[in-house]
Amino acid sequence: MCGHDLSTGNCRLAKKHAECVFSLRFRDHLALPLYNERNQIVGIGHRALIGTLGGLIGLGGAEFRLPLLIGVFRFAALEAVIMNKAMSLVVVASALPFRGATVPFGVIADHWAVVVNLVAGSLLGAWFGAGWAVRLRSDTLYKVISILLVVIAAVLVLGHDATAGQPLLQGMAQLIAGIVAGFIIGVVASLLGVAGGELLIPTLVLLFGADIKLAGSLSLAVSLPTMLVGFTRYSRDQSFSVLGRNKGFLLTMAAGSIVGTFISGLLLGIVPNALLLPLLAGILLVSA
Repeated sequence: MCGHDLSTGNCRLAKKHAECVFSLRFRDHLALPLYNERNQIVGIGHRALIGTLGGLIGLGGAEFRLPLLIGVFRFAALEAVIMNKAMSLVVVASALPFRGATVPFGVIADHWAVVVNLVAGSLLGAWFGAGWAVRLRSDTLYKVISILLVVIAAVLVLGHDATAGQPLLQGMAQLIAGIVAGFIIGVVASLLGVAGGELLIPTLVLLFGADIKLAGSLSLAVSLPTMLVGFTRYSRDQSFSVLGRNKGFLLTMAAGSIVGTFISGLLLGIVPNALLLPLLAGILLVSA
């Protein structure tokens, strides 16, 4: 009932407004995700393939998973980013041991100073990036995602062709540059829900002179704490409930990602980057 103090016209307007609000909320939170058993099987296959290709150059494949979540499964932008972040955590945690045969943990531990240098900036960047993402309008976040995917495609083609050599900087200049680079990478990683390897690997090769295979494993070591911070910040937003509503879907997609990282660990060093990089960059450009 609208009450005796409202006119009939105002009462109808109030009811219409309430129905509209309910319709929008229903659409945003229940109707957008579009997946069934067949789509989940397709999703697992795509994730295994993309996880394999990305893992070969030290990436978790989240850059390629995000367009899949938005375009195929119809998740809203922020919810897709949060889902992507959750799957990225699983992928990174599994990728490190899978790469252990090629890059032992002892070798990674020997470069702890490099990891700490980048993490010092990436943790702060991840927190701020997640905070910005939850405040952006959905259409604005879509545009930001598209722009970043194009930038990452360019970095894949140009930056990942770098070869190990002398570090670009030394001493205090390298320390400051590492923190700044880490901050920027942390922001991008949170905005896209990715591990950040597509930016970390060129940074490790160029700024610190790391070998490309070592850089792939070091990037995972930096990504894990960075993603945990971004994930924690996202957990404070109501959109975080998307994980609870889609547990089964999350597990199946994560399973496909783990299969992909396992296969990439076996193929590491066999498939040339000259073949992979243009292919992955092309996927990103089409997705953007």
